[in-house]
Amino acid sequence: MTLIDDNETTAVPVLAKARDNAGLSDVAATHYAAAWTATGMPASPAIIDPNVWPEVAQPPSGAKAAVAGKAAGLLFKGAVKRLPLRVEYPDGTVLGTGGAGGPVMVMVRPEAFEARIGDNGLIGLGESFMAGDWEASDLAGVLEVFAASVDTLIPAPLQKLRALYLPRTPRQERNAEQNTRSNISRHYDLSNELFSTFLDSTMSYSSALFPLETGPLSAVGWEVLAEAQQAKIERLLDKAGVGAGTRLLEIGTGWGELALRAAARGAIVYSVTLSSEQQALAQERIAAAGYAGQVTVALQDYRAVEGEYDAIVSVEMIEAVGYEYWPIYFQTIDRVLAPGGKVAIQAITMPHGRMLATRNAYTWVHKYIFPGGFLPSVRAIEGVTQQHTTLRVRERMGMGDHYAATLRLWEERFLERSREVGEQGFDAVFQRMWLFYLCYSRAGFQSGYLDVQQIVLDRREVQL
Repeated sequence: MTLIDDNETTAVPVLAKARDNAGLSDVAATHYAAAWTATGMPASPAIIDPNVWPEVAQPPSGAKAAVAGKAAGLLFKGAVKRLPLRVEYPDGTVLGTGGAGGPVMVMVRPEAFEARIGDNGLIGLGESFMAGDWEASDLAGVLEVFAASVDTLIPAPLQKLRALYLPRTPRQERNAEQNTRSNISRHYDLSNELFSTFLDSTMSYSSALFPLETGPLSAVGWEVLAEAQQAKIERLLDKAGVGAGTRLLEIGTGWGELALRAAARGAIVYSVTLSSEQQALAQERIAAAGYAGQVTVALQDYRAVEGEYDAIVSVEMIEAVGYEYWPIYFQTIDRVLAPGGKVAIQAITMPHGRMLATRNAYTWVHKYIFPGGFLPSVRAIEGVTQQHTTLRVRERMGMGDHYAATLRLWEERFLERSREVGEQGFDAVFQRMWLFYLCYSRAGFQSGYLDVQQIVLDRREVQL
């Protein structure tokens, strides 16, 4: 999964540092196991290590930050007055049009919150939650309100000035070949143990596809998630025409479930990843299933793939490619696809207008979750393939509501197993960050701002 929002600070590999907290003193380690409230939501961290979380430990200060914070506070209050939620302040002030039972955002340190969003916009919104400057018992619900109103939160005249003050992507995070391994590693190499705490037995880190018989998506339970993940994979393999003897290229291995299921069909699979952690566990799972002779998992950039393949499948990997590299991604697929071959990809998508408006932005998700990533629009995929390749989109299916359900289950599982996450060395700030990421993602799909598509491509024959 790769999700990017729309908001130059020097990016620090804070996630790797967070893991290192396991080596702290006994007292600090006890705290970093993470304090959780009776409601199951993460409590505000009492200790924030400035060496691990330099921009979370303290809000911006100084005269410039004070002025920016005041201005941001006025804009924020003006925006939320008309939104369907409640924003509660320590002095008793309540803003918003939300009624009883609706999402509630509780301000704990409003001045710190305003200083952060004044200095860094949506990056500051996420950092302020990580620091405990505000709370929400229904975090996804609060973020869904913001996601649904993203085009109107900032007055139109100020939106035109965004490019003048919003941070840009650091050069070292652009997805050139020399940077891509580092960008991928900062997320997927956190540890296989972390991901196993909230993923199902298939270790699938992408949207599931729930069969109709499972009932309403808002109520599906954990017990059907693994089956729904397999259903997603089987549909992609069907659409790509994968069967006995198929030479299959998989771009983005994950933890090996798709390669396993393709091998079970009799396919010969070449799968590429840039995550050493994923490669190791995928190889272990493949060998245990008896398919080591059919599946190769290579630590390799997709651009370096050679050979010819009858089918190509890529699940939620295009989001990590980067806007300027989409042509080479599809050109690579076009180059190695055999005559008559098919391509099936699963991609998180965003509206085309928002994509164009934010393609040069640097966001909270870039800084803390997925450096170098960016979401395409369906229109962009169609345009890039038409302009740069012989591939054409043949069919597509949107399933964003299925992703919202998948994320809800991950979120619930992550909260249930928070103590295990803490024991692995991931501190309270990390856990609030990860929860914000999962809830922010779910809010995008629930609001309809984001979608996820299964897209089938092939070479359309020229009609004479």
